[in-house]
Amino acid sequence: MIRATLPERPEARRLLLGTLLAAIGQGMTLPFLFIYLTRVRNFDPTVVGVVVGWQGLMSLILAGPFGALMDRIGPRRVLLPLYVVGAVGVMSYAWAHHPWQAFIAASLIAMAGAALWAGQTTILSRVTNEQERQRVFGLSFAILNLGIGLGGVAAGFIADVHRPTSFEVLYRVNALAYLIPAAILLSMPGVGGPVAVEHEGSGAVGGYREVFADRPFRRFILFGLVMSACGYAQIEVGYAAFANRVALVSTRVIAWGLAANTLMIVVAQLFVITLLNGRSRSRALACVGGFIAVSWLILGLGAATRSVNPLLPALGVVLCAVVFACGEVMLAPVMPALTNVLAPEALRSRYNAIGSMIWGVTAVVGPLTAAPLIGHGMATVWLVLVIVGALVASVIALSLRHLLTPQQDGRELDPALPEVTVS
Repeated sequence: MIRATLPERPEARRLLLGTLLAAIGQGMTLPFLFIYLTRVRNFDPTVVGVVVGWQGLMSLILAGPFGALMDRIGPRRVLLPLYVVGAVGVMSYAWAHHPWQAFIAASLIAMAGAALWAGQTTILSRVTNEQERQRVFGLSFAILNLGIGLGGVAAGFIADVHRPTSFEVLYRVNALAYLIPAAILLSMPGVGGPVAVEHEGSGAVGGYREVFADRPFRRFILFGLVMSACGYAQIEVGYAAFANRVALVSTRVIAWGLAANTLMIVVAQLFVITLLNGRSRSRALACVGGFIAVSWLILGLGAATRSVNPLLPALGVVLCAVVFACGEVMLAPVMPALTNVLAPEALRSRYNAIGSMIWGVTAVVGPLTAAPLIGHGMATVWLVLVIVGALVASVIALSLRHLLTPQQDGRELDPALPEVTVS
């Protein structure tokens, strides 16, 4: 099944290999930043929160300009120096003994992160055809989660708060991993350059005004904002806070839930890719909202049944993460595939940049909603909001169907794709 899912062109396969290796490095540091800065470098937790928030805000601000720049000069010329910037930023965390040094590291990582997702997605879309693009994006998501999981497991045997050098090693390895996709891109000189578009129409010169004039894409972005605000944005803060404060489970149970989430993604993604082939993308997005709503409902029911059986809250926490993963494996291939089928070639990086900005917006929304509500005894309000919000996202997805052609919705293959040449 894996062989059948791989893209036809060797360039796409090499890009996926780069995603895997870079993700392993990322997984070595992703779960430990807060622990490293507070317990190893002894930074105030509030300062660490500001550092992380600053990184997300800066990525959000820079995503739009980088998207426009990649459309003008090609993602290759933007990404190659930013891989180096990102590597220096990650390495800087290893040297951070004062908060101002952590801010510099966060700024460099944010600068790179503002363009990497959109640029890599743009390049991958150009080296895959429309028939295989959706399943390749799904495979990329599974590979990303597999790499992060492997990196996290490896780091668990290395990280030791009593040995600061152990964390420094992790950040150095992550910095080297940042450079692997750059080396792969350098080995393919014909990939990622600017494009010459034939018969593209007004979209070629319209900039972001043209992007936001696209009615189906506006509706799609509305879905993404609502869905991610009630889904991804809540999994890091809301999920953990509700599980610990309301369901009263240990951090170990929360870790089991996140591990089950990753395992479910890696195992189920290939099957879901096949299931989605030839089916409506808008309906798949509506199903995502349903899965997310059910996952939060399970979390709430588990907490409410503690008096019946003390094991039920723990079961609810783990099962919530598993059902949440079912929504993720449907969302991961469909969102970038629909973004790139709607995007004119000359605006492709801008469309992908807007897609990446959704996650930046919701990364701010999540903590601002979950932390005060759950922290001040209004966990039920939080739970109702995320369940209702996920269902509202499903309604928005269903309303998107009549704005899409059958080809855009994935129900039919488009026999006439735009002709482009890459330089």
